[in-house]
Amino acid sequence: MKKLPIGIQSFEAMRSEPHYYVDKTCFVKTLMDSGKYYFLSRPRRFGKSLFVDTLRQAFLGKKEFFQGLYLENNWDWNTAYPVIHVSFGSGVMGSLEELELTQMEILGRNCRLYGIEHLDSPTIKGKFFELIERLHEKHGQKVVVLIDEYDKPILDNIANKSLAIEIREKLKNLYSVLKDADVHLKFVFITGVSKFSKVSLFSGLNNLQDITMNPACATLCGYTQKELETVFADQLEGLDKERIRQWYNGYAWLGEKVYNPFDILLYFSERQFRSFWFETGTPSFLITLLMEKHYSIPSIEQLYLGEELIDSFDVDRIRVETLLFQTGYLTIERMDEKMVGRRTYQLAYPNMEVKSSLNRWILNELVEDVVAKSANETRLIRAIQTKSFNDLRDIFHRFFASIPHDWYRKNELSGYEGYYASIFYCYFAACGFEIRTEDATNHGRMDLSLFYDDICCIFEFKVLENAGEGSAMAQLKDKKYHEKYQGSRKEIYLVAVEFSKKDRNIENFDVEKVS
Repeated sequence: MKKLPIGIQSFEAMRSEPHYYVDKTCFVKTLMDSGKYYFLSRPRRFGKSLFVDTLRQAFLGKKEFFQGLYLENNWDWNTAYPVIHVSFGSGVMGSLEELELTQMEILGRNCRLYGIEHLDSPTIKGKFFELIERLHEKHGQKVVVLIDEYDKPILDNIANKSLAIEIREKLKNLYSVLKDADVHLKFVFITGVSKFSKVSLFSGLNNLQDITMNPACATLCGYTQKELETVFADQLEGLDKERIRQWYNGYAWLGEKVYNPFDILLYFSERQFRSFWFETGTPSFLITLLMEKHYSIPSIEQLYLGEELIDSFDVDRIRVETLLFQTGYLTIERMDEKMVGRRTYQLAYPNMEVKSSLNRWILNELVEDVVAKSANETRLIRAIQTKSFNDLRDIFHRFFASIPHDWYRKNELSGYEGYYASIFYCYFAACGFEIRTEDATNHGRMDLSLFYDDICCIFEFKVLENAGEGSAMAQLKDKKYHEKYQGSRKEIYLVAVEFSKKDRNIENFDVEKVS
């Protein structure tokens, strides 16, 4: 078995094991020919650092690394440029002092690389400008600046708003040098996970071209289906390609959908479906936001947002939807342009890994006994498979009973139907069932519908103190939601679930099979 390049962020190291290199070097040529200042946002573990290093080696004139690749015969190898590489990817900066030390270390590293013994300016901003200016003078070529993980110091402290704002201002001061140093610069590429507004971090850099949502750059990071089947053909032998696609493909930025490279390489290495990408990060801050805002988790399934909501955000006005998109938990399903200059985006989970894992994480945040919750998932799958609705009721009753009462004191979610629907949704999604939320019919919208094999379950949720006993089943029958699926050759079940706000649990659980 050939060695897989898992976790490699260096282009040089990648080319030492070239068997599985996916050639993205055509983008280097395109960017160079089309502009000077670029910004790209992509989720973590998506190959951003590897592409940054690819740029670095190209501008340094390292032709030997590009043999057999597109750039080998499509680049001026007679000219090399000094390259300043800035990366905040290592470690966590938990204070302004740590950020300042890191910035000094980065500048020092670049100085040593080019034999510059000392920078005279007393400030970090001044030292950065001085480094750019002196490299230009020393080498007789304009300077290339590559900034990787530009936003990580902010995101590391996103839960501490005041500190995050202070760090943002320090970084803004550093990045402002790029505008002043324009005459010395050949090419600038900035990348990170989030997309902060230009005003907050890149004030004055008006010619910064954001290629995050450019369809022509949609596959710059990630593997396309064709790349997967071509480069990894030997790895795919005997595997279920459709299931791999369902689990790991689906990320899109107005262009062709792509796989996360980290997922694919680890899947080929271990030969089992696991949430490889999801497990490398903990979305605790995101889950906290969802809970604080009483967010209806099922509504994540079908979000329609204007361009302003996925365009950018800032520390002091974080939108849950924007954060979900930029961190990779949601992706663009489709885009509508109903009016000139006015776009609407439909967001959705990119794949089964993210959908299942995110909802499982949400459930873990609600309960103390995670082991019992996992056992419940197994029983829930069996209950659906065997159409054992009494077991299904007992599983959810035990789950609601296991949520500590202290948790409810922090919020008022026990009075919201959406909260209870969210729990059902999270459990079903975590188990991998096909589910639809706010499923539209000509009589209204179903709260939730579940499909498995030959059955279809249509759920309606009510809080007794808000609606009254029997209202859930009455609505299911009055609205005739089941008619939408009567020609599907599935057994249809109406499931009416009514909750007590006082007891914070299921009061009534009625099931009727549609004849």
